[in-house]
Amino acid sequence: MAGETSTAAKDAAQNGPKLPQKRYFRQRAHVNIFNDMPLEYPVRPSEEDWSKLYPAYFRPFEDAGEVQQSETADDAKRPMSPSGTTEQAPLAKRGPGANNVGELNPDQLAKVEFADIGCGYGGLLVALSPLYPSTLMVGMEIRSKVVDYLQRRVVALRGFQSDLLKRKEAGEPIEWVDIRSKLKQEIDDLSKPLDPNTEELHDNGETERLVPGHYENIAAMRINCQKYLPNFFSKGQLSKIFVLFADPHFKRRKHKARIISATMLAEYAYVMRTGGIFYMITDVKDLYDWNVKHLDAFPLFERISDEELESDPAVPCVVNSTEEGKKVARNKGNKYLACYRRIDDPAEQN
Repeated sequence: MAGETSTAAKDAAQNGPKLPQKRYFRQRAHVNIFNDMPLEYPVRPSEEDWSKLYPAYFRPFEDAGEVQQSETADDAKRPMSPSGTTEQAPLAKRGPGANNVGELNPDQLAKVEFADIGCGYGGLLVALSPLYPSTLMVGMEIRSKVVDYLQRRVVALRGFQSDLLKRKEAGEPIEWVDIRSKLKQEIDDLSKPLDPNTEELHDNGETERLVPGHYENIAAMRINCQKYLPNFFSKGQLSKIFVLFADPHFKRRKHKARIISATMLAEYAYVMRTGGIFYMITDVKDLYDWNVKHLDAFPLFERISDEELESDPAVPCVVNSTEEGKKVARNKGNKYLACYRRIDDPAEQN
């Protein structure tokens, strides 16, 4: 009997979720954003099928025709409560005014609220997911292999969480993670020597403990944000945008490809709601000066003081949770952070 149990456990481990290995998904950092690429994008935000990325929250579009005739097209896209997430997670930090996952207002349409532009391998999303378990957040990346990696990573993390929930329901003593303690430990670990056999610099996510939201609220998509951002988000939809350790494009003739410019700030302001926060961090001082110059000059953003940022739970993740951020910390480099709040448009008040 003991031998059969051991064999069953081994089979379950082999057939269960597996995190992808990054070495199979490497891709050069520089991509020409001005090239035509075979990208899928909606004509307008209402036509984007988010059920493919957040199956726990949305009915698939193809099922919309099967709903009762009394339901509207928007009702067909009403979020569904994720299964197995009704238990209240301890020490879960949530976004302003958000309920815990599983307690969403059934009459409220779920919408993506956070966008990580140039998300890379997803370290920020994995860190933020349990802090804001009721908030949908998407990583937007132009490199196909990197997006493939992150999509597989999210699926695997959801699979681990699903298995843990089943084991907990079966009576096993599965723990919930203490998010704040976990983040503090990760920051402390950055000061320790790196194991030469370690491939990943970012946190792989929780595979042995339950987390609030169970990673159902994060996803990744391939998109050229400098062309198609308004195709995915409606006016005032986003409450947070992250641009972290972006490509500096050092050559002057490449400056037009920088992700922060007067043109792009106009698009960010369009998709951000009043009071939303724009997070920017880099380890390149010249790029920092460029970004701050453009953000300070843009009339719909105002800089947030360092004192106010101390109480923002997202800031430690912004500074420390991405792979690039951890590389900079390991190399004892500098990080330059600036955050801006979207303010009212005077033209819309008249």
